[in-house]
Amino acid sequence: MLTPSAIRNPKSDIAFQENLDYSLFSWSKQGGLKPWHISHGKGVYLYTVDRKRILDFSSQLMNVNIGHGDQRVTEAVMKQMSQVSFIAPNMVTDIRGQLAAKIAEITPGNLTKTLFTLAGSESIENAIKLARVYTGRHKIIAQYRSYHGATYGAITASGDPRRLRVDSQQVPNILHVENPYFYRCPWNSKTIEECGEMALRNLEQIISYEDPNNIAAILMEGESGSSGCIKYPAMYLKKVKAICEKYGILFIADEVMSGFGRTGKWFGVDHHEVTPDIMCMAKGLTCGYLPLGAMVVTDTIANAFNDIELPLGLTYSAHAAACAAGLAVLNIYEEDDLINRAAENGKYIDKCLAELKANHACVGDVRNTGMLGVIELVTNRETKEPMAPFNAKASEMGEMNKVAAKLRELGMYTFVRWNYIFVAPPLISTHDEIDEGFGMIEAAVGQLK
Repeated sequence: MLTPSAIRNPKSDIAFQENLDYSLFSWSKQGGLKPWHISHGKGVYLYTVDRKRILDFSSQLMNVNIGHGDQRVTEAVMKQMSQVSFIAPNMVTDIRGQLAAKIAEITPGNLTKTLFTLAGSESIENAIKLARVYTGRHKIIAQYRSYHGATYGAITASGDPRRLRVDSQQVPNILHVENPYFYRCPWNSKTIEECGEMALRNLEQIISYEDPNNIAAILMEGESGSSGCIKYPAMYLKKVKAICEKYGILFIADEVMSGFGRTGKWFGVDHHEVTPDIMCMAKGLTCGYLPLGAMVVTDTIANAFNDIELPLGLTYSAHAAACAAGLAVLNIYEEDDLINRAAENGKYIDKCLAELKANHACVGDVRNTGMLGVIELVTNRETKEPMAPFNAKASEMGEMNKVAAKLRELGMYTFVRWNYIFVAPPLISTHDEIDEGFGMIEAAVGQLK
């Protein structure tokens, strides 16, 4: 909400214009931008320089799980920086070992050794490289409705249409298969289980067409994120892992978005009792307080490089200050019981989503796991015609632009993409704060025909 009008700060006005004049903004036309100018954040809220309060209902990029302004992270980083901020990654710091040991403790099965990166995209890049080196094979299979990052290997692995602009330069030998997207099942399945079985059949058929001996890895998100929070059938990931084991293919789980409590468990794959061969993570590892990613591998894979060189490396791998942020954040998850809190909040969000769907005919489907959810808007529930088409151009967003504009006017930051509204507030959210967010969404969808 807006407080009484504040006196403009000329320095802030200059800084705002410098942002527009001298920096590039991701995934945006560079002309006509009207970004919020943020001064600070606290809890689930951000505050602009002109004192507008913004409810962060997508945890920024689904990463600020512990909320904004937690000084426990600041203090841990300052303490580490007072000792050493950066050393070459072939040296040792206490904090690196402590964080790696903690990750080994919370990850499933025999995932034991971590290569630290700077972000999720780098984790995916290194996972693809390692899978190819380890198996001696070259092809990677991923899903069409997925997003794995913006660097060339990661964007090629993504089915997300953002890859299409750079498709002519894509990384070779990456294949895509259909998702078990029951609401819009490619096979018009009658149940989510049937849709899952058809997707598995599609996957195994592609493997046979491409020759299993050529397939290094299958890469899938631990839980679907920005492609629409497409829920896996209960048996799906277990059967994907069984297919991997049948053909000697590695299973790579992308937990960049779904990791660290976002789904109500430490990792999305924990809902399916599956241990990947390689797990990629970032986002909730430091909650964005500093950049850090990780690629975690099983002891089987790690041991294969005991006597040969591991052909992976990054200048800022295991950056000491970033590791301090990571360990502080993992401690906060445990101290504040945020994994259980996310699970409990998830049940409350499920209730809110069900009520929203009951109240608005334009809500075609709602999907949520823990605190990673989406509202899918349609023009007609019977035909399921989307309120905006897949990969909609700006000119095709129509009614969805009204939704986005209303949410911004009311003071909410969240993703509105195609015909989706995303619901992924910080894990620390109270029921009152969740109610506040759904009140804004009610107002935004209530203006639609």
